Amino acid sequence: MVDQTAEDAYLLRIRRAGWWRRFFAALVDGILLSIVQAILRVLIGKTSGIGLGLLIDSAYFTYFHGSTGQTPGNAALSIKVVDLRDGTGRPIGYARAFVRWLGSILSAIPLFLGYFWMLWDSEKQTWHDKMAGSAVVDLTDRVR
Repeated sequence: MVDQTAEDAYLLRIRRAGWWRRFFAALVDGILLSIVQAILRVLIGKTSGIGLGLLIDSAYFTYFHGSTGQTPGNAALSIKVVDLRDGTGRPIGYARAFVRWLGSILSAIPLFLGYFWMLWDSEKQTWHDKMAGSAVVDLTDRVR
């Protein structure tokens, strides 16, 4: 049996997830959330559906990144959001996951520059990763 603390710390040493893997994970999550939002708009109206959809988006990313470090899209693409600040490699917790979600909106505003930032950053961090003190690791890089 693997010691969970050692396993979490190991995640910090493995390769960071690349842009395309992160893009397709976000696409999977976006499709799932778009279906939910479309249903809400039909059931409760466009304006209310958009508002409730935004609330669901924030809860979705806050819950998954805060608790396990993986949304369904992340899991499908074998990537995980981990804590970079404390050096444990554990999930970032709900408060920082919410900050990361808010930061993802800010990362998109200037023509998605905050997302592309990871292409030249040494830790492959987007702006929202930097705001939350997180990194996204590639779980296919694990060696047992």
